[in-house]
Amino acid sequence: MIVGAGFAGYTCARTLAKRARGAAEIVLLNPQDYFLYVPLLPEVAAGVLEPRRISVSLTGTLPGVRLVLGQAHDVDFDARRVTFTDPEDREGSLAYDRLVLTVGSVNKLLPIPGVAEHAHGFRGMPEALYLRDHMTRQIELAGATDDPVERAARTTFVVVGAGYTGTEVTAQGARYTAALARQNADLRGGPPPRWHLLDLADRLLPELDPKLSRTADRVLRARGVRIHTETSVEEATSDGVLLDDGQFIASRSLIWCVGVRPDPFVAALGLPTEQGRLCVDAQLRVPGRPEVFACGDAAAVPDLTRPGALTPMTAQHAQRQGRTAAHNVAASCGQGTPRAYEHHDLGFMVDLGGGQAAANPCHVPLSGTLAGALTRGYHLLAMPGNRTRVAADWLLDSVLPRQGVQLGLVRSWAVPVDTDSPELPRKPRGLGGQGGPQ
Repeated sequence: MIVGAGFAGYTCARTLAKRARGAAEIVLLNPQDYFLYVPLLPEVAAGVLEPRRISVSLTGTLPGVRLVLGQAHDVDFDARRVTFTDPEDREGSLAYDRLVLTVGSVNKLLPIPGVAEHAHGFRGMPEALYLRDHMTRQIELAGATDDPVERAARTTFVVVGAGYTGTEVTAQGARYTAALARQNADLRGGPPPRWHLLDLADRLLPELDPKLSRTADRVLRARGVRIHTETSVEEATSDGVLLDDGQFIASRSLIWCVGVRPDPFVAALGLPTEQGRLCVDAQLRVPGRPEVFACGDAAAVPDLTRPGALTPMTAQHAQRQGRTAAHNVAASCGQGTPRAYEHHDLGFMVDLGGGQAAANPCHVPLSGTLAGALTRGYHLLAMPGNRTRVAADWLLDSVLPRQGVQLGLVRSWAVPVDTDSPELPRKPRGLGGQGGPQ
């Protein structure tokens, strides 16, 4: 049984199904029926890709795997049962012989006044769809007002966190809002929308190679993005964001990309953790529970390439750990011998939109259109499905204007930044489905 269908869980299920060839029952427990290719989520928010392009069907691409829709909330390790709640709020439980925990991560929230009330995260599809509507709405409202102060606030966007996600959201969002402003007769000819990117570090992409950081910095500044390094948020309000250097940025948009933390489900298990992640050995086994494995963002996997450190919480590691976990599960059943997880990273790619990217494949630094082409090629190869549809959307985006319309499918109250399940929109409290303003 595998809990979670992110990069680690999906890869584990797929690898196990190929090895088992019907000789074992493989159960995948996940809240939705799709695998989300998260690296392309900023392009959904920016209107480049349609949501279903990066949502890969689990039942359609995992033959031999039984999908159970539900959110796990408890594990009885002695009885070897997982209890869960399905999409219709019914309780259920599943037995297992081997358990692989790959529940992933959620938004990392800091104790800053006003952030929980006024910021929105960027981890799941509901948040991306909300952000797309929100950016579109702010541009339209800005064009409809005669108040220059309100117009400036509505066309100002603040992103906190200049890591991988925050940098890509800013890069894609700046292009999207600029395109919308050019299409709006009341905003055309005026100043373009303003984007601010904040981070406590002294540079963009602090966890990546400095050359990638310099490339991203140059591209974003050329698009008019204001970059605030060694800066954080002091307070967030409905009117804007107060920075710790005393500057107040009037804005209606605070996008929280500070980082991630392990899913709270990990802490509820009652097992040893390190840095909030489930302790495992180099073979991804939970100490004292030989039938339980864990990998991905939820697991504190020792990094054998850097003794004493843990593997970073990245898709690159999660995917490869899922493959190793599948191998070791099979070995625990008598097929093969266990192996330790060890992986030297192969470099990173940051898509900056408009054919631009910062990349260092095999640690060779690249920028410009070549990096952009390689980045898109890598994503097409890494995606387990929908490649033709993604490529078609990219082609159409290169020759057609963006479609700036609000769909109204996700409201603000449905995607709180402090949610434990960013992959699921919060349900309305009333029978009528009205939970508050957009």
